[in-house]
Amino acid sequence: MAANGKGKGKSEDAAAHVSGQANEFLSGLPHTLTADQLASETGANLLDGLTEVEAKARFEKYGPNELDDGPGVNPAKILLRQVANAMTLVKRVDSGHGAMNFETDEALLTGESLPVQKEANATFDADTGPGDRLNVIYSSSTVTKGRGRGIVFATGMTTEIGSIAAALRGGNSKRRPVKRKADGTAKPHRYVQAWGLTATDFVGRFLGVNVGTPLQRKLSKLALLLLGIAVVCALIVLGANKFSNNTEVIIYAVATGLSMIPASLIVVLTITMAAGTKRMIKRNVVVRSLDSLEALGDICSDKTGTLTQGKMVVKKAWIPSKGTYSVGTSDNPINPTQGDLSISEIEPRKESESEKQDPAGSPFEELLKDNDDLEQFLTIAALANLATVHNTEGEWKARGDPTDIAIQVFAARFNWNRSRWSSDADDAIWKQRAEYPFDSTIKKMSVVFESNDKSMVFTKGAVERIFESCSTIILPSGETELSEDIQSQILENMEALATQGLRVLALASKQLPGPIDELKVPERSTIECDLVFRGLVGLYDPPRPETAGAVTECHASGIVVHMLTGDHPSTARAIALQVGILPSNMAAISADKSAAMVMTAGQFDKLSEDEIDALPLLPLVIARCSPTTKVNMIEALHRRGKFAAMTGDGVNDSPSLKRADVGIAMGLAGSDVAKDASDIVLTDDNFASILNAVEEGRRMFDNIQKFILHLLAENIAQACTLLIGLAFKDASQLSVFPLAPVEILWVIMITSGMPDMGLGFEAPAPDIMLRPPHPMEVGVFAWEIMIDMLVYGLWMAALCLSAFSLVLFGFGDGSLGNGCNNHYSPECDTVFRARATTFVCLTWFALFLAWEMVNMRRSFFRMQPKSTRCFTQWAMDVWQNKFLFWAVIAGFVTIFPTLYIPVINHKVFKHTGISWEWGIVFIEAILVYFRRQDFKNGGKHEDLEKKAFAAYFEGGDD
Repeated sequence: MAANGKGKGKSEDAAAHVSGQANEFLSGLPHTLTADQLASETGANLLDGLTEVEAKARFEKYGPNELDDGPGVNPAKILLRQVANAMTLVKRVDSGHGAMNFETDEALLTGESLPVQKEANATFDADTGPGDRLNVIYSSSTVTKGRGRGIVFATGMTTEIGSIAAALRGGNSKRRPVKRKADGTAKPHRYVQAWGLTATDFVGRFLGVNVGTPLQRKLSKLALLLLGIAVVCALIVLGANKFSNNTEVIIYAVATGLSMIPASLIVVLTITMAAGTKRMIKRNVVVRSLDSLEALGDICSDKTGTLTQGKMVVKKAWIPSKGTYSVGTSDNPINPTQGDLSISEIEPRKESESEKQDPAGSPFEELLKDNDDLEQFLTIAALANLATVHNTEGEWKARGDPTDIAIQVFAARFNWNRSRWSSDADDAIWKQRAEYPFDSTIKKMSVVFESNDKSMVFTKGAVERIFESCSTIILPSGETELSEDIQSQILENMEALATQGLRVLALASKQLPGPIDELKVPERSTIECDLVFRGLVGLYDPPRPETAGAVTECHASGIVVHMLTGDHPSTARAIALQVGILPSNMAAISADKSAAMVMTAGQFDKLSEDEIDALPLLPLVIARCSPTTKVNMIEALHRRGKFAAMTGDGVNDSPSLKRADVGIAMGLAGSDVAKDASDIVLTDDNFASILNAVEEGRRMFDNIQKFILHLLAENIAQACTLLIGLAFKDASQLSVFPLAPVEILWVIMITSGMPDMGLGFEAPAPDIMLRPPHPMEVGVFAWEIMIDMLVYGLWMAALCLSAFSLVLFGFGDGSLGNGCNNHYSPECDTVFRARATTFVCLTWFALFLAWEMVNMRRSFFRMQPKSTRCFTQWAMDVWQNKFLFWAVIAGFVTIFPTLYIPVINHKVFKHTGISWEWGIVFIEAILVYFRRQDFKNGGKHEDLEKKAFAAYFEGGDD
């Protein structure tokens, strides 16, 4: 029993909760039992409820009906309290005591986009997912229609919402668990091992090497490495000067150590990330925790409201005597003026794949011309409907049931909406006389309207129930008896529409022999009989117009998109085909892989971890998902070494949002719980905005690589110059600085700092979304970057030392003087000139290298290979990043005061002005330009779909 009292045992029980379980273990899960069996096993009194004594006893046994706060006070407590705002109990519907037309909205819990009709008398298999347990009412769901009475079988942490709360709490303990045997015992060395690992984790957290994002951890390790190298460099300097206590030697040692410390790295990194998050906000992405988006390889997306618009629209309407009317795409489902109207004379069941695409649009006036059957169909759609659609101050608004709104909008596309025909005014064309509301037992609704010359019955409902009330049908040849053969053809058309992911309803009507008495409305059975079948209407939640393009961009970027939805498999499959999550040529895929591409939660959840890992490829679509299914999918991706994102908006999505590498919540329709569990919030609930985040993440990663390469190449150049420069010794056998300490600090803080910041603002490369995700195990320090860093650093050091040597030995007398590290004298003039030349060379190298880093694969003069401006394109590229441009210009300008202003040059920088030495500077500045070109990119793949789904077409591992 999962008792609901306070304490450790309850938390452990909640974590091990089985979906659908009651507080007490029963003979079966509650949804597998009949209402009478459940009442008997729980001791429920269906007439009088619990007595005061029994209620008190159960309270003492199970504790209060609330969610567990967990151990201690922590942020998770606040999050769980938001979940607890909903009624924390689960009921089983009891049909024998007043259940009628009972529907609940379970979108936050199961992801179901429409209210769910409950069936009190039904029982289900034990492995039935939460979304398919039609005899259970959940906590956090809302009743949208009907009435009923139920039996409470689970409270608090034993409910579905309680299991989500337990999953959200997770294991955040900083103490390593002790490895135990199967019987729970552990040997003493296991305790020592656990405490040792706990201590190691503490030190790692203190140093930052095992907390934060992958980039932060790598940079923390880099900082420790560079600190060690700096200490070694300082010791080398002291050792080369026999550990002299001379002040100049100590300063030289400290300066050499400082040359390895990238002092501006943290500042530049912080500003780059802050600027990136600001750009993301402008692109509808709010970052709560910036993770390694450049490595994102899989996106597990919800369907409703993310890939789709979250509102129902009519996609197809089939009128037997005319053909199939189609509605084109629109970005506003309630605006009847958006979306092309078209007609095809082919029945849905006979359409080929190409014919299922919308034909060319036609004006609605042309479609209505001499078309009495369409007018009759639209009249039923408009009047057998309780929704209203109207335009207020240029904005279209709708009120009513989502299905009714969609059908009313369809009628309004032909200027046939309800407000045109019926109102409370005396001169209305149609006046309503009676209404027979929707009933879950007969699954249809009817209305009776009268005009000046006739009375009509208009009916809509489930296809099979409309059949029962119809006797005739309008065909091209006229009104015909509705035979079984015609009924089977209609069912084939219905199934054809359903395979396109449409929810299909039927419309019918008939003329009454005379007006009816409003005070004595006829029985329903006499009204809903001998109807004329008018046609079918197919509705769905349409994909956002930009979704298909966004999915294609994901494939081009090497990102695999999975759809995890609470909707039915046929709907999920149809939407996945429309947006490109599934390949259009499914027939070319083998049967076993085709079956593995689309699975239900029941099929996926039955598999063990080993069975999931044995699958050649993970499913691209999973329908009827539960919270556990989504978590299992994320865990399966992690076991395959994938860096995955999860999108969601409901409470049911929060465990998987927390478990994913990047949790992405919806800002408009998302629950507070989902937002709190996420890393990123989309302010427009749009799947395409995820790509904006990925692009910005890749841009930031590229720019971080650029300025890290620039910084560390400079550090290597300085350190090598200073260490090799130890060989230059004066008459007193003390090393002479090729670079003075202040010069070193100037290059580190002034010369490199501002250009590095400018590199952080670089625009994304044109091909940034055509690359595969960056490998997580490589991170920012790829071998390519490491090699470039060493080559640039050593080459610049060689040029700096050659400049120093040329001035001192090539054109000078080779005298290193005495005390030239401390003060200027005529004896030290050559040393000061050589030092100034080295300083200017290193400064110019740093500035020019910043411009070279704009594109790490192409020459500074050919960064845009397709440009026709062969001689001026480089100037346009340089001017594009104005911050970097002015930072480089400022670096050039500030050299001159340090060289030529008296006192500053001799006393502070330990160098003097130069003249003919500028020739050496110019020549070496030209020599620093080199580039290893990248010839690997090639052209764009001819068939992107074949490339994206190559593993399914040709085989291979996921």
